[in-house]
Amino acid sequence: MSNQSILRITRELSEIQRGSDLSLAVACRDIDVRHVRALIIGPPDTPYEFGFFEFSAKFTKEYPTKAPNVQCITTNGGRTRFNPNIYAGGKVCLSILGTWRGERGEEWSSAQGLESILISIQSLMSSNPYENEPGFEDAKSDYDKKNQAAYVAKIRHETLRISVIERLEDYLGIKRGRSAQVTVYNAEEDYQAGGGEAPFEPFKDFCKRRFLWYYESYMASIEAEMKKHKDGERFEKMPFEGPGNTMEGTFQYTQLKERLKAILDKLNEETAGWATEGLKAVQMEMGIASNLQRQFEQIVEKYKKNDAVPLDLDLVDKNPFVWQLVFFGRPMTHLDGGMFRIIIHLSPKFPDVLPRVKFATPIFHHRVSPDGVLCYNATKKDDMRSHIEAIIEAIEEESPAYDPRTLVNLEAAKLFWGGPDEKKIYNRRLRRSAQDSAE
Repeated sequence: MSNQSILRITRELSEIQRGSDLSLAVACRDIDVRHVRALIIGPPDTPYEFGFFEFSAKFTKEYPTKAPNVQCITTNGGRTRFNPNIYAGGKVCLSILGTWRGERGEEWSSAQGLESILISIQSLMSSNPYENEPGFEDAKSDYDKKNQAAYVAKIRHETLRISVIERLEDYLGIKRGRSAQVTVYNAEEDYQAGGGEAPFEPFKDFCKRRFLWYYESYMASIEAEMKKHKDGERFEKMPFEGPGNTMEGTFQYTQLKERLKAILDKLNEETAGWATEGLKAVQMEMGIASNLQRQFEQIVEKYKKNDAVPLDLDLVDKNPFVWQLVFFGRPMTHLDGGMFRIIIHLSPKFPDVLPRVKFATPIFHHRVSPDGVLCYNATKKDDMRSHIEAIIEAIEEESPAYDPRTLVNLEAAKLFWGGPDEKKIYNRRLRRSAQDSAE
């Protein structure tokens, strides 16, 4: 591969990794930049909502003159077609990839890149993917409307089952019983189906963190769908689905609900275990332990000299892998008078595994889940000062740009982004959180 191609790919990967888009992630092995793995989070308000969909992109020496070869990996081992344009065999039909005939001007050009490809794929994950099938774009009959609802229903179920639950179970080593009615997801099998030669799973921490953010949304979706579909009810076959390129199965929401809870318990157990692992790292005088201790001391010293940022920082039990941040609400804000205790859990694998941040003090906030998990994004992953700054910004920002991927408290988000009356209710409840925290 030419140096120009390698430089172009490397730059694109770096830009995506440094970007603010919370729904995209990319990675490659250090020894081979030509083979890229990408993860797309399903868009909100679609049956793909907050699902984890993985793709492989293979670049030739002709890139960017020629588009990369892109394959979907999240196919349940080649058994599940998630979209009319995303086949069970992994093929992705897009005009910019040259895998589908499009309108003039939609074909690939060197001005496009990996991010534009991923965004195009993400756009296929619409609220009504039935219309993506050629010839069904304007299907409006009662028959088609019935099919549209049935198609959305089974995609939502399989997004939760395959792309979220079974992926996380695989990551966490949770054993699950096999059922004749349920095809079991296998990450290694999916990787091989995508053309890989050896296991490479760069998105474990990414998916775990997002799961904690979106747990309430997953559970709300399951609760709503349980009222519509009885366990054991079979998926309906679509007119454009054929042998080997379909989505077959039955609704099993009761089971999915229990499995979702088990994943949350396992993740909380894993997070709690970091404290013990961290103390062992301290005893063994590992570099990560001294690194975090040094960062902690430097950050404390910095904030001692900066009265503008109202916080206290300490180590829990003198453990550099468990930080306690006490945030004081600024005067003349909705958090005025509040005193919120926040626990920052760090893994011995930091920064490859990012911190998990949880409010020990209850707060009603659209960026904080009902069980206290904070949704934030630090710009410098290996710098704890950047994490602290991002945490404070997420809490204090009063007029953020609308981004549904950051809304991890459904009730709070509905009020915050509602009308003027709803916003007043949100502000009152946020102020009440501050008042209660000081009592």
